[in-house]
Amino acid sequence: MGRIALLATLVVTATTTLASAQTYSAEQRRQCTGDAFRLCSSAIPNVEDVTACMRKQKAHLSISCKAVFDKPVVTAVSNNED
Repeated sequence: MGRIALLATLVVTATTTLASAQTYSAEQRRQCTGDAFRLCSSAIPNVEDVTACMRKQKAHLSISCKAVFDKPVVTAVSNNED
């Protein structure tokens, strides 16, 4: 039970850190979190290191993660010109 709690804590920490440090879509986090743990666990929770590691490991990413990995994230921009 202790391992499951630790893993759950790491997942929450990693996804929260990813969301706050760089804009990733929910889909990117959902599709790539497993790959991040599998390929780059030693870099967690440093988002920049995880991202660099994932880029280096791109050939080994799962098909679903590869499909979303380099997708640009569209953010809403407010145009306050009146």
